[in-house]
Amino acid sequence: MQKNPPVRLPLSSQVSLLQQQSQQLSIINQFSLSLIEINELNELFHTVTTKVVSQLGFVDCVIYLCDQQKQVLNQVAAMGDNLLDDQYVIKQHAIPIDVGITGYVAKTGQALLIDDLSNDPRYLADARPALSELCVPLIYDHQVIGVIDCEHPKSHYFSAAHLEILTTVASMLSAKINQCQILSDLKDTVNQLNDAQKLEKGMLQIANLTYQSSNLDLFYQDLHKIVKSLINAENLFIALYDKKANVLDIPYIVEAGVRNQANKKFNTNQIGETASVFLIKSNTSLVLNQKQYLDHISQGHFKLVGELPHSWLGVPFDINSACSGIVVVQSYDTTHTYTQHDLEILTYISRQISLVINRELTRQSLEHKVMHDELTGLANRVLLIDRLNQAITRLARQTYSTMHALLYLDFDRFKIINDTLGHQVGDKFLIQICLLISSCIRQSDTLARLGGDEFAILMEDIHSQNEVKLLVERIHLALKEPIEIDGNLLQGSTSIGIAFACHETDAAYKILQRADAAMYEAKSLGRGQVQYFSESMRAKLKGAALLETDIQRGIQQHEFELYYQPIFRIHDQHVIAFEALVRWHHPDKGFVSPNDFIPIAEDTGQIIQLDLYLLEQAAKQIQLWQQQTDTLFRVTVNVSSRHFANLEFVSFIDRLYRTYQLRSGSLCIEITESGLIENLSLATKIIEGLAPHQVKLCLDDFGTGYSALGYLHQLPIHILKIDKSFIDHLQNGQNHPLVEAILTLAQSLNLEVVAEGIEFQSQLEVLIQTSCTFGQGFLIAKPMPANEAIGYLS
Repeated sequence: MQKNPPVRLPLSSQVSLLQQQSQQLSIINQFSLSLIEINELNELFHTVTTKVVSQLGFVDCVIYLCDQQKQVLNQVAAMGDNLLDDQYVIKQHAIPIDVGITGYVAKTGQALLIDDLSNDPRYLADARPALSELCVPLIYDHQVIGVIDCEHPKSHYFSAAHLEILTTVASMLSAKINQCQILSDLKDTVNQLNDAQKLEKGMLQIANLTYQSSNLDLFYQDLHKIVKSLINAENLFIALYDKKANVLDIPYIVEAGVRNQANKKFNTNQIGETASVFLIKSNTSLVLNQKQYLDHISQGHFKLVGELPHSWLGVPFDINSACSGIVVVQSYDTTHTYTQHDLEILTYISRQISLVINRELTRQSLEHKVMHDELTGLANRVLLIDRLNQAITRLARQTYSTMHALLYLDFDRFKIINDTLGHQVGDKFLIQICLLISSCIRQSDTLARLGGDEFAILMEDIHSQNEVKLLVERIHLALKEPIEIDGNLLQGSTSIGIAFACHETDAAYKILQRADAAMYEAKSLGRGQVQYFSESMRAKLKGAALLETDIQRGIQQHEFELYYQPIFRIHDQHVIAFEALVRWHHPDKGFVSPNDFIPIAEDTGQIIQLDLYLLEQAAKQIQLWQQQTDTLFRVTVNVSSRHFANLEFVSFIDRLYRTYQLRSGSLCIEITESGLIENLSLATKIIEGLAPHQVKLCLDDFGTGYSALGYLHQLPIHILKIDKSFIDHLQNGQNHPLVEAILTLAQSLNLEVVAEGIEFQSQLEVLIQTSCTFGQGFLIAKPMPANEAIGYLS
C-alpha cells in the first residue's frame, strides 16, 4: 500500500513559521538571561511581569502564588500598560483556589486561553474589564505553586504562540522561584545561626559581667554595650524602686545614645502614673506598640510622660523585700518595633541586673554593719579611725592652714540609768542624745560610737579652736533640757576631752588616745566638764605607755607577787580565808601601786594575762598550804569582769583545780562592783560552770558602784563585801543605816557578808552586834607575804 507523500507548506509560509519560531526563541532567551542573576523573589516577580508586558505586547500581567494550605491565590506582582488608562489598578489581590479562571488553572494545573470572556461565567472582572484571557500554571516538582494571568480588552487577542511563550516563561519562573526560596531559606538559616551565636555570646558576656562586676555604674555601662548588640537599645534606663520610702531612683539612663550622668530620684507623687511605676507595682512585663501604649493610657493605667514612643518594652524585676526595679527600652524609630523575642532577652538581662544589685546591696549592708554601730547607726571606731587617717593625710596636700579636732564624749551617770531603769531605756536614751548631738554638728563632721556610752566627734578642716568651743556650747545647750524616755525624765550630760591633729605626721590612734585621756581628766573634775589635751596629760600618757611595756615584761619576769590579807569570823576573829592582793616590785621604780598599773592593764587588755598568771600563783600557794595544814580555808582572787565574757575561763579554773589538786571551794573569785559585765546571761553560764568545784563568787566594794542590784538579781553571787567607806562610819557604838540595809538585803538573799576595812575595835564591836558574818582589815592583819600568812591558819 502506497503512503501519501507529506504535505509541504509553501515556501513563504515556511519562512514565516521560522521567523515566528526565531522570535519566540529570542524572547525566551531574553527572559532566561534576565532571570539568571536574580536571587530575590520581589525582583524576580517584577522582572517577569515587566518583560511580559513590554516584550509580548500584553496590556497587563499578574502573578499569583498559592498559600501554604493551597486555599487562596495571593497576588505578588502586577504590571499594566497605562496607555489605555491613566492608572493601572488590580482589584483582585486574593482569589480562592476554586473561584474564577485563575482558580481553575491553579486547581487543574491546565493552561487556559479564552478568546471571548463574555460567554465564560468563571470570569472575575477586574478594575479594567477584559474580553480575552491567557492564564498558565506555575508548576514545580509536579505541584502547582501559582499562576501567571494576562488579560486584554479585545477578544481573540491571545495566540497559540503567546500560550507557548508564556508556558515556557512559567516553567522558567517556577524553577527560579524554587531557587530563590532555597536561597532565602538558606539566608534565613544563616541569619538565625548568626543571631543565635550573637545571642549566646551576648548572654555569656552578661553572665561573666554579672559575676565579675564590683562597681554598679561600670556594670550598667558595660551591660548596655552588650544589650545594644542584641536589641535596639538607643533609649534605655534602669530604675530602682524603694518600696518603703516610695521613691524611684534612676541610676542609669541613656537617651538617643547619650548618657545622662545625673542620678535622678523621684517620689511616686512625681512619676507615680508612669508606665514604669505601673509595671513595677503590677509586676508585669509589657511589649507595646504605639497603639497598645495609647490603649493603656486611655484605660488609665498610666499617663504619657515625654515623647510618645513608637515601641516600648519594660521588664520589672525583684531585688529583695525592700526594693524592686525595672529595665526599659524605647524606640522612636517607626521602622523598629520590639518583639516577643526582645522581651525574652530583656527578661534574662533583668535577672542579671537583679543579681548584681542584690549582691551590691548585700555588700553595702555588710560594709555598713562593719563600719557602723548597730544601735545608733553611727560610725564606729573603725570608720572613725579611717576618716581621721584620711583627714590627717590630706593635711600634707593642703596649701592653706587647717587642722582637725577630735572630741571624745562620755555620758555622765549613764550606768545608773542602765542599772536602775534597764538596758531598753538606756538604749533609747542613747539614741535620743545622739539625735540631739547630730543636730549640733556640721554635715562634714563625723559622730561615732566607740562603745558603751563613749562617743567621738571628728571635726575636719577647722581654722581655730573657737569652732570647737562653739560646738561644745551647742552640745551643752542641746542637752540642757531633760529627755523623756518611757515616762522617765532623764538628764543628759557629757564629759568631753579634746585633742587636735595639726600635722601630717600625727597618728590617728594617738589623737584618739589623747582625746580619751583628756576626757578622763574632764570626768575627774565632775559632770559636764571639758578638757583639752595638754603637756601634763602627754607626760602621763607617756608614763602609761612605758608602764604598759613594763607590765608585759613584769609578767614574764615574775615580778608580780601575791600578798594575803586574812578574812576572819566576826564573833571570834578566827581566820577562815584570805584575799589575795597583787603587789609589783619593779626592778627600777621599786614598789608600784595597783592603783597605777591595774587601770593601765585594764585599758590595754593586759589584765587578762595578768589575772591568769595570779590565779596560777594562788593555786600553787593553796596546794602548798594544803600540804602544811589540815585547816579548811579559801583564797579569793580579784579578777577583771572581762573573764565573764568567755567560756574558756571555766576550762582554765577547772585545770587549776585538777592540776594542783585543790580542795573544793578553796580557790574563789572576786569582781569589783564597778566592773561592768555586759553579757549577764553568758556570765551566769560561766559562774554555773564553776559550780562543780564549789567556786564562790564575791562581789567586792559593794555599794560604791551602780550595778550591784542588777548583779544580785541576775548573777548567782554568793558573797557581798561591804566597802571600807561604809565601815569607816561605824562610830560610838552606832551602826550605819546603809550597813544595816546591806546586811538586811544580804540576809534576804541568803548571801554571806564580809565587812572590809575594819581598823578599830569600836567598828568590830558594832559589827559583832549585827548579822555580819566575816570581816577583814588592819585591826587583825595587813596584807602579808605567803610565808607569814600561813601562821594565821595554825
